[in-house]
Amino acid sequence: MEKSPVMPHILESITDGLFTVDHSYRVMSFNRAAEKITGIPRKEALARKCWDVLRSNLCGDDCPLQKTMRDGQPFINIPAYITTKANKQIPVSISTALLHGDQGEVLGGVETFRDNSIAVSKRKKMASCYRQGEMVSRSHLMNKIFTLLPKIAESDSTVLIEGDTGTGKEVLARAIHNLSSRRDKPFIAINCGALPDTLLESELFGYKAGAFTDAVSDKPGYFALADGGTIMLDELGETSPAFQAKLLRVIEEREFQPLGGVEKKHVNIRILAATNRDLEAAIENGEFRQDLFYRINIVRLRLPALRRRKEDIQLLAECFIEKLNNLQGKAITGINREAMQVLLQYDYPGNIRELENIVEHAFILCTEGEITTDHLPDYLFSAATSIEQNTSSIHAIRRSSEEEAIVKALQKNNFNRLATAKDLGMHKTTLFRKIKKYNIHLPDTDGRTAPR
Repeated sequence: MEKSPVMPHILESITDGLFTVDHSYRVMSFNRAAEKITGIPRKEALARKCWDVLRSNLCGDDCPLQKTMRDGQPFINIPAYITTKANKQIPVSISTALLHGDQGEVLGGVETFRDNSIAVSKRKKMASCYRQGEMVSRSHLMNKIFTLLPKIAESDSTVLIEGDTGTGKEVLARAIHNLSSRRDKPFIAINCGALPDTLLESELFGYKAGAFTDAVSDKPGYFALADGGTIMLDELGETSPAFQAKLLRVIEEREFQPLGGVEKKHVNIRILAATNRDLEAAIENGEFRQDLFYRINIVRLRLPALRRRKEDIQLLAECFIEKLNNLQGKAITGINREAMQVLLQYDYPGNIRELENIVEHAFILCTEGEITTDHLPDYLFSAATSIEQNTSSIHAIRRSSEEEAIVKALQKNNFNRLATAKDLGMHKTTLFRKIKKYNIHLPDTDGRTAPR
């Protein structure tokens, strides 16, 4: 086959980086775009191992070019990162194929890579419009909270954060801390509902040597360790009224007394309280002190459940994919349309934490490309089937009720169609259409004249 005289010029003119390797993975050619993207001159790239040139995050067992040369299977637009000569990481999409000679023999492999820096930058810029700390959202419910956060962070007032389990209460508390002037001081979160009173007191207040049998030396509590910073008391609604009385004094005076100690210690801390319970209902039931509620309820933020902000599901899932790609060195490109539809139909009783677990489950089963329905947990499909069945039942009930109402109205108006339509508050053509739809039998006369 005669070689095209323009082919070399085409390869030098394309904007995608392109290189070829022999069976030992030594670079045989390196086009102008590859030089520009990597910052490596052609003469430095030639004859070197390709992984020493590109230094991609996929080099090694996950290398698409190695898989292509081993199995003959090409890859198209695999996301990855390469490291330039200036040690800058650049996002790229990689495509690979076998390199054939004039007689069809395999000479090696060919790889193209496209610089995705601009696209990734735009995507991050767009995401930043809905980001506050580690939180991301497109929901107007969350954007209201995002708007308030800088002002709340400026204050040292106690904040009460409410929300169902898994809605991100600790993430919100950390965002408040990081936006505040205390950001360089400790942030400590403790789950008050996970510990009995005695252990919770020793953890928060600390203790002196000899305070109890195993107290062989002094130990500072979390209040002392958080001095100058922020402490988050999570699941505060699960604590006993007796402990709440002791906590009230700390909040009011910013002083506490270690177990076994005789002197009070003063601390400069900001307190953030969090709960998944209805504290006002707990007050009525005698399970939460009203005076403590008034002390922590200075600023009140309510995190919505994920089922009320479903427009965030895709955005959150993409964030979890990016996070897991970085942690596991994978290159999952996203979630396909069918799988995303399943995710959007689910109600998430475990909220954001459950969505993250679902994405991590999919990561275990998905090795490359997009996450599909095959990679999702089975219980999501059972939930979708239940929703469809419930929806069908609701539609059947509505249909039956509407048909019954039309028949009764017709009988009431002696089958006068115009009077029936007026009685039902609908246009006559709408009534005629529904009569036909429900196959309602009508007498030969339409009842315009009432019988004598």
